[in-house]
Amino acid sequence: MAGMSPSGRPNTVRLVFLGAAGVGKTALIHRFLHDGFEHKYTRTVEELHVLEYDTAGSEEKMRLEILDTSGSYSFPAMRELCIRHSDAFALVYAADEPGSFEEVRRLRAEILELRGGGRSAPITVVRSKADLTESEGRAPVAGDAMATVEAEWGADFVEASASTGRNAVGVFSSLLQQVNLPAQLSPAAWTRRDTVPRPRARKRPSLKKHHSCVLS
Repeated sequence: MAGMSPSGRPNTVRLVFLGAAGVGKTALIHRFLHDGFEHKYTRTVEELHVLEYDTAGSEEKMRLEILDTSGSYSFPAMRELCIRHSDAFALVYAADEPGSFEEVRRLRAEILELRGGGRSAPITVVRSKADLTESEGRAPVAGDAMATVEAEWGADFVEASASTGRNAVGVFSSLLQQVNLPAQLSPAAWTRRDTVPRPRARKRPSLKKHHSCVLS
């Protein structure tokens, strides 16, 4: 059991996926939940996937929330709420976009600042699109990034591909381990309750929530 969530809700754990636009956050989540892959890229607004499962030796159900964020962060205050009230973070960059690792670096710094240190901010860095090999001339070597993440940051580093399905489960296993949940859990053991699209703002042009990390 993960104990009390930063959201203040017992028996609830929220995982949030952050990263630049187009790095594969949505694709990895879709692969994990549905074992499928959409070849056509669709810009993510924001979605909250909610799943429940029974905990061993208890009649209580565990609620797992997976927040898929947009790559655009137009409202810092809302992003701050997202970071403060989530339990673990997948910071995703793409193998074919070296610059997207710099966004991971920036996001990590912001998370640590808001959460007061690494101990309260479980982070897994994900090198997405790992199926793009060096032989194709598009994917940079992962060694430098891996060394930075594991040796300097003390965080988990996972290479994954939503296209092939490689290690998509490994991303979630890493996140679940960091919040003291069984890493071997798979969606087959869960009851999928709903997928909640980011609601539109209530006629307030100055606060267009479709780029935000507002908690549901």
